[in-house]
Amino acid sequence: MRLRTHRLIGKRGLVAAAMSLMLLVTGCGGQSSETQAPPQSNTETPAQSNTASDQQPYTVKHAMGETTLPGTPQRVVMLTTQGVETLIALGVKPVGAVGSFTDPTSFYDFVKPELEGVTVVGSESQPSLEAIAALQPDLILGMKMRQEQIYQQLSAIAPTVFVEEPRGDWKDNFMLFAEAVNKKEEGEKVLADWNKRVEEFKVKAGDKLNTEVSIVRFMPGRVRIYYNDTFSGTILKDLGIPRPEAQNKEEFAAEVTKERIPEMEGDILFYFTYETGDGEGSKLEQEWTNDSLWKNLNVVKNNKAFKVDDTIWNTSGGVIAANMVLDELEKYIIGE
Repeated sequence: MRLRTHRLIGKRGLVAAAMSLMLLVTGCGGQSSETQAPPQSNTETPAQSNTASDQQPYTVKHAMGETTLPGTPQRVVMLTTQGVETLIALGVKPVGAVGSFTDPTSFYDFVKPELEGVTVVGSESQPSLEAIAALQPDLILGMKMRQEQIYQQLSAIAPTVFVEEPRGDWKDNFMLFAEAVNKKEEGEKVLADWNKRVEEFKVKAGDKLNTEVSIVRFMPGRVRIYYNDTFSGTILKDLGIPRPEAQNKEEFAAEVTKERIPEMEGDILFYFTYETGDGEGSKLEQEWTNDSLWKNLNVVKNNKAFKVDDTIWNTSGGVIAANMVLDELEKYIIGE
């Protein structure tokens, strides 16, 4: 993976500077100056650089309105897995974050090494208000689609900024979170690196850029054909890779029966399976991929149907995963 992440290196200051930082952090979290300092966490956070820009208040417009922060936050809690990737890419280590969809008590394996010491605060669909409050954050980042009902409660704990939903162009959510943690310039640099990779891919692909890519997902009890308004769909759109005519829709996805397997035809087919621990997703995958309609797809006959990781291609949905998807597209389409 070629994504460069920029880490902030904290400077240890004098005791007076540390006390000033402590007061600023508690002020950001909506605590009074008389409130005791938050207990030490086993998560180290970058020390504030004490530059004028870091201490200037700023307002962020987001899915729930506007939120004003008194300065660059130091104790961030992230309530979306997509956003966890954003913080890592920006060099910001949260004090707390939601776990994975497959195991809410832990983080996805591909980001876990970067989150040592970070407290798991539940899942996207059920974050723990108690765990969040115990961390005394000065900023909470979340998502309207998942957490709208507890927005007011979160806002009572700390300034809270929400993106709308995880679907569609991941770069929009990335930049909103970057703005919220006062790292807009760093965010623009990360996306500039992404755009550079995209242009390099187009040049290397040449005529292979005309390869039509089909996307299918197996889930417990249902199967979906993914269209353009999805994480993987937006990546293909960025790269200029066409979709089969039946899938070239500015929509999210269609839940299909086996009779619609012919709509899965393409020059290359990528499919992934979401598991909930009971194996039902894999059972459905096996049932469908053994069906005569699946086996009669030209893309299957040509050995161009590839199983890829659901977490990377769909579920997590952030900038690190996007770069990993691009790595695989280089492998399968360009041959690198």
